[in-house]
Amino acid sequence: MLLRTNKTKIASSEITPESAFRNRRQFLTSAATLGAGAIASSLLPASAFADALTTFPSKYTLPDALTPIGKAAAYNNFYEFGTEKSDPAHNAHTLQVRPWTIQVAGLVKKPLTVGIDDLLHYRPIESRVYRHRCVEAWSMVIPWDGYSLSEFINFCNPLPSAKYVQFISNINRKQMPDLPSEYNWPYSEGLRMDEAMHPLALLCFGCYGQTLPNQNGAPVRVVLPWKWGYKSAKSIVKIVFTDKQPRTLWNDLMPEEYGFYSNVNPNISHRWSQAHERRIDSSLLPHTIPTQMFNGYGNEVASLYNGMDLKRYY
Repeated sequence: MLLRTNKTKIASSEITPESAFRNRRQFLTSAATLGAGAIASSLLPASAFADALTTFPSKYTLPDALTPIGKAAAYNNFYEFGTEKSDPAHNAHTLQVRPWTIQVAGLVKKPLTVGIDDLLHYRPIESRVYRHRCVEAWSMVIPWDGYSLSEFINFCNPLPSAKYVQFISNINRKQMPDLPSEYNWPYSEGLRMDEAMHPLALLCFGCYGQTLPNQNGAPVRVVLPWKWGYKSAKSIVKIVFTDKQPRTLWNDLMPEEYGFYSNVNPNISHRWSQAHERRIDSSLLPHTIPTQMFNGYGNEVASLYNGMDLKRYY
């Protein structure tokens, strides 16, 4: 049962363009990190490969080749455990995922606190193959395991006045000893309510048929495949329903760079072009492919943004 409770000058011709420098740096970083994919499983901590989940097949699948689990678990953004891509896999073993609860607050009929194991058994777990696109111009294809976020939102009984939902991630300085000091912790993200209720929005407990590795956001996260990866909050401990657009960590830090909506849009450049991405799969090195609008999910989600200027509401 789910439990409810209240609770020198240099000639310009000699300067390497920033985009070329970043692309080269990213390529070398990827090669160094991912070239070892064949032995990744022997280098990762035990927390990278956890208990099996009972999952059911889903209509959400792709013809794209999957990213091997060793690469998906070794190349991550999870700044609470370090800012380099390899840091989370080495450091996130300190995260304690039991006991774990999620507090539900804000504009709901009744505040509640839910245990992770109750969440796991609330609905059948589906295996959904989604593209995962990072604003740093790399992408993966991952079989995520969970159920539609809308299922849990309906259970929470938000009030009609709730227009947004905010996700707040775990922060524990004892378990995160290398926590960068320059960010406004805890990590926070948010969605408009209709986005959160979209069938593609996933409340996620695992990947590759196993419970989530710590570095991938254990024990519970959201996955929003049409948005940049940083919108998919990890290690969630609180969900708040609100009538105002909530603060989000990256939008607070650099609003000109990271918009609230953060939909994958190849026509909007960040610090480098987003027109192409480096797909990480079983190949020795990543290969470059064009970036698709909404990460290829336009048929499903474009109607959410009818009439919106997507260069203004980026």
